[in-house]
Amino acid sequence: MAIEKLLIANRGEIALRIHRACHEMGIKTVAVHSTADADAMHVRLADEAICIGPPAAKDSYLNIAAIISAAEISGADAIHPGYGFLSENAKFAEIVEAHGLAFVGPKPEHIRTMGDKIEAKRTAGALGLPLVPGSDGAVSDVEEARAIADAAGYPVIIKAASGGGGRGMKVCTSPDQLETLMQQAGSEAKAAFGDATVYIEKYLGNPRHIEIQVFGDGNGNAIHLGERDCSLQRRHQKVLEEAPSPVLSQAERERIGGICAKAMADMGYRGAGTIEFLWENGEFYFIEMNTRLQVEHPVTEMITGLDLVREQIRVAEGKPLSVNQEDIRFTGHAIECRINAEDPKTFAPSPGTVTSYHVPGGMHVRVDSGLYQGYKVPPYYDSMIGKLIVYGRTREGAIMRLRRALEEYVIEGMKTTIPLHQALLKDPEFLNGDYTIKWLEEWLAREDGQ
Repeated sequence: MAIEKLLIANRGEIALRIHRACHEMGIKTVAVHSTADADAMHVRLADEAICIGPPAAKDSYLNIAAIISAAEISGADAIHPGYGFLSENAKFAEIVEAHGLAFVGPKPEHIRTMGDKIEAKRTAGALGLPLVPGSDGAVSDVEEARAIADAAGYPVIIKAASGGGGRGMKVCTSPDQLETLMQQAGSEAKAAFGDATVYIEKYLGNPRHIEIQVFGDGNGNAIHLGERDCSLQRRHQKVLEEAPSPVLSQAERERIGGICAKAMADMGYRGAGTIEFLWENGEFYFIEMNTRLQVEHPVTEMITGLDLVREQIRVAEGKPLSVNQEDIRFTGHAIECRINAEDPKTFAPSPGTVTSYHVPGGMHVRVDSGLYQGYKVPPYYDSMIGKLIVYGRTREGAIMRLRRALEEYVIEGMKTTIPLHQALLKDPEFLNGDYTIKWLEEWLAREDGQ
């Protein structure tokens, strides 16, 4: 089917990103929005806009009935969920398809499988992806937990089967802590996600977070688009991402990419997906799969030249992938800075009105943001207000361009994390690519202590 009108079930920069791809393909767009987002840029630019509820996400962007009604009223024939909100909700994907609409995303059964961390790990293992040593599934019996932990080797980490963001996670360094920490993790998981189920994995001391971008056509064909290094994190939230990773060799990239592409082909996966790994001492360990477009997808676009949203829409129309693996050429280096409306020291949210706004420009500089002068950043949603992405022929060239672009970037009327990125780009360890998932929080503690 040819998609003629697409409803964007999201907000902010990703909604604008999807709108732009649609218009370049000759597809009309429908923006849905809460009352708080009536003046958002994507709402202004879309061909049609429909208000679906009050500011609270549960009453608007998570309101499945309102979104489906908006699609029917507007005559849309497809829905793109973006990321966050309903993007990894298998029930939503099923409802979209049951109403005769194309869901621009994976098959509902794959969303459901990869959304359950225990089932995802089991499936990943069956597909040949390298796993972290640990339990095959849920663990409730303490003696069974002791045997698993002994086999994996301490320290181990106890994790909630549902959810994420660091909740329901406990690191256990010795057998005598195990029972207590299992109870604590289960209680936290129950309170946060309504599910007390936990599992156990070997705790990796100081790994990097490396993820592989994959794409499938749903008919047994799949490719990989290389890796992104997302190790710079604070409280499990990514801050800066780059592609390729400073630590992987071309041989490692081809090996893990090939494993991931074959797994997606065997699975019959449809659309964009990201397989996330911890990497330590040259070994990859599967942690989860995100069955959607990622915030950091632009760095992959910069080094491959492939428009991932356009590719998502093509696949949703039933078309084959526009490229084969041998067509993909990785060239140069790209870095993305997430710009948040937050105090760069305390990270307290800082919503407000944009009183002055100027985006950086020049060769190979991209800004994905819905901001404009006079726009009121609402306090109800995620604090990310933009992404600054640069490309260079080398990592050093990209860093120099990023420094220059950050100097040009002006957002006044609120505090932002631009100064944080400027400070990071001066640090010798970052400049050497010598960082892990723990590095940023340690760096912030050092900076705070000065």
